[in-house]
Amino acid sequence: MKLGLLVGYSPATLSMPMDLIKEAESLGFSSVWTAEAWGSDAVSPAAWVLAQTEKINVGTAIMQMPARTPAMAAMTAMTLDALSGGRFVLGLGPSGPQVVEGWHGVAYGRPLTRTKEYISIIRNILARKERVTHKGFHYQLPYQGPDATGLGKPLKSILHGNPALRILTASISPKGMECAGEVADGVFPVWMNPERFDVFEPSLAKGFAKAGGGKSLADFEVAPFVTAIMGDDLERCRAPVKGSMALYIGGMGARGKNFYNDYAKRLGYEAEAVKIQDLYLDGKKAEAAAAVPDSLVDEVALVGSEGRIRDRLKAWKEAGKQNHVGSMLVGGGQPELLRILAEEVL
Repeated sequence: MKLGLLVGYSPATLSMPMDLIKEAESLGFSSVWTAEAWGSDAVSPAAWVLAQTEKINVGTAIMQMPARTPAMAAMTAMTLDALSGGRFVLGLGPSGPQVVEGWHGVAYGRPLTRTKEYISIIRNILARKERVTHKGFHYQLPYQGPDATGLGKPLKSILHGNPALRILTASISPKGMECAGEVADGVFPVWMNPERFDVFEPSLAKGFAKAGGGKSLADFEVAPFVTAIMGDDLERCRAPVKGSMALYIGGMGARGKNFYNDYAKRLGYEAEAVKIQDLYLDGKKAEAAAAVPDSLVDEVALVGSEGRIRDRLKAWKEAGKQNHVGSMLVGGGQPELLRILAEEVL
């Protein structure tokens, strides 16, 4: 099992924790990951980090697919990969309808169809076997809509990209996991209980079967986000995780369409997920955070004293031995905790 560092997207003021990133690189972390929501983008910070590091891989977790054409995403990935000597990893995701339609001003459409079309186009661009054409629900190359000039023509990338460039997708839903297993090289679950791989296994198996060629966990990376906060006050360590989980379970989507709420239910917290969402959507955010069970936090995050974190790492390392977890993507800014994780895992 490998370790990655999540730096995420920026709050109101943009900064990059380069000292922490360089510490992770020196400790043997294999990757660092940027993100985007509706503020800072994921690509510019990735380029910034690649320019100031030497060996660590840098990925996007995630680039929002509806915000860019597949060709633009391929151009970006090829450029960063070439400039960094092959250290870029492309992480993609559909985002959600509230962001896609509210912020980017485009139709959310069919997220799984979009993912398959998007990755297919990117892989064809990277392969450079022929001029790229595509006729799909979301994308047409060349474009042939009613407002087309009719002058578009199939093209082949001038830049020779790397056909082996790794592409990961963000997903937690059963169909999303199946899609990732079919077309991607790995998947980012927003959280994961390392002892509950059964939540993902059937869907991934279906995806591998659709992909054919003997695809399996041996050549597919499950890379969950893992918040890590060390301290003697356990409740204080849990609090930020509860706040974040309340936002996602309660507020990241409409009442009838919230992938994170559905995921919490599949992890065994159905009644709690309903309560968290009801409280959050009623404007009771503090109460929603308080309703996040301690057990759920403890299952998916690393919180508490050094001894407690080392003990919980046993389950993660066991999952790594079974290829159930390929990389732990750690969110946390404590250098001493990064050192402990490197000591235990690497």
